[in-house]
Amino acid sequence: MHLLLFCSFISVFKNGTVAWVPSNVISKKTTFGKREAFKSYLYKEDYEKEKPSDPPSTVMRSRGRSGNWLPTNLKEMEPFLTAVSKTALVAKEAGDTLIQPIEELKNITSQDRVLAMNVEKMITDANNYSTTTPLGTLPIQDFDHFLHMLNQIVRTSPAFYTTNTAPDPNEANGLIAFPINALLDFPMGTDAGYVVFSNLLINQQLKKILNYWTIYLETEASAYVLEAKENDPLNVLKAPLIPWLSAPAEEQIVEVAFHWNNTCGDPNKGVPHGTKYEDVFLCYPKEENKGYKSWDEFFTRIFRPEVRPVGGPKPKWVNSNRIILNACESAPLANVTRVSLTDKFWLKCQPYSIENILDFDERASQFENGTIYQAFLSGLSYHRWHSPVSGTIVKTKNVAGSYYLENINFGLQNPKPDLSAPNDSQKFLSAVAAKGLIFIEADGPIGLMCFVAVGMSEVSSCDITVEAGQRVEQGDEIGMFHYGGSSHCLLFRDNVNLEFIYEDYNTGHAGKHATNVPVKAQLARVMDNSPALK
Repeated sequence: MHLLLFCSFISVFKNGTVAWVPSNVISKKTTFGKREAFKSYLYKEDYEKEKPSDPPSTVMRSRGRSGNWLPTNLKEMEPFLTAVSKTALVAKEAGDTLIQPIEELKNITSQDRVLAMNVEKMITDANNYSTTTPLGTLPIQDFDHFLHMLNQIVRTSPAFYTTNTAPDPNEANGLIAFPINALLDFPMGTDAGYVVFSNLLINQQLKKILNYWTIYLETEASAYVLEAKENDPLNVLKAPLIPWLSAPAEEQIVEVAFHWNNTCGDPNKGVPHGTKYEDVFLCYPKEENKGYKSWDEFFTRIFRPEVRPVGGPKPKWVNSNRIILNACESAPLANVTRVSLTDKFWLKCQPYSIENILDFDERASQFENGTIYQAFLSGLSYHRWHSPVSGTIVKTKNVAGSYYLENINFGLQNPKPDLSAPNDSQKFLSAVAAKGLIFIEADGPIGLMCFVAVGMSEVSSCDITVEAGQRVEQGDEIGMFHYGGSSHCLLFRDNVNLEFIYEDYNTGHAGKHATNVPVKAQLARVMDNSPALK
């Protein structure tokens, strides 16, 4: 693990943000000088030129969210944010005790004057910008208020929340799968937020908080959102919600599973007539909560084998060791060749940097000038990983990283900010976020390749279920995200030329608006002119 190394002097941004200047912001192996690294990583020259001196006067509206982890329409988050804010204020006034990792976060911040200053400025700047959004205001009054909001969230499960203005009170149009991200949408987009969420101590503590929450999500108490409603005593937020296993929510989950079969743009048209949730996923319909004992059991639900066969629903080629399967139920984001071993991943164009993605593993150089395919997962989808090739596991590794950091070039100071952060920073996150690495020596011409599970926001629990030396076949399970899933990357060497066919699954072009390729479906093939075949 190559950690950020901080030296002992302070830099002040032009807008008043205070930051420790990193003596080496990339790694011990970086070739960039300190001055260039600082200027590029924390305060890019091109970013500085674009940045307006005052918040935009026009109403800022959110672009579509990749994977639908949060509502695209910011207004749909209002009932949830309001409920969390009010519940936290009542708890704060009543002297509610913070859980230990949140209390530790409070102490870490208060004991560091520079960090405390940036946290306060982050919230203040976010509230200044919030007046230009459809929501009108942000619910966070100060850091103490945020801590109590966080304290409430880790006692609840992610849920479908309805809007007060929804024509149908049971319309499942407000999935809040990233509730902490919903609170930090704007704070993380400020300059001060960039400094706060790139802080090593903050990220270490956020990991402890998310681990605490993960334990709760594995308990039977966490299952209350599956069939209960907002009047359930376990719904401490009292926010208007509908059950995950209600007809409207199940319908959306089934629709997402059949996006690949949709040829006319209507999500309902891809679903075979009469298909129910239990026809798609393994469960026990007659038991309470369909047999799911916890939120985690539901979220790591398993497809019925016939729904996701090895090779996919419409294989294009005869299976061979030249074929690569889709490792996750995911939508194509990018397919890039001739990738550099080391690059400035923090730029607005977010070039991939192999060494940073692979945590400077000794095998990284073998992928120089190779291919990277990245795809993102949906909040309503399947979250287990499957081997894209047959071969032998060479190495596995979990890598710590950031949790609520977005590319500074898409912050609120920019002319076109990302109001659905970190929606526009997914390539950047492949270098800095928490992730899991699985190196596989594939049979045949593919040879060494790497599967990278990339965490994002709350979704950072990369559970690798294979080990070095283990033999895997195409389609075998190799791990899972226990709380949803952000994105994943597949890395191939430069002598492996690939033909990708993801558009055969009606995904549209690779990008933030693409839809899912079925897991275990054929994704790519080694081309006839590939040097690896010689």
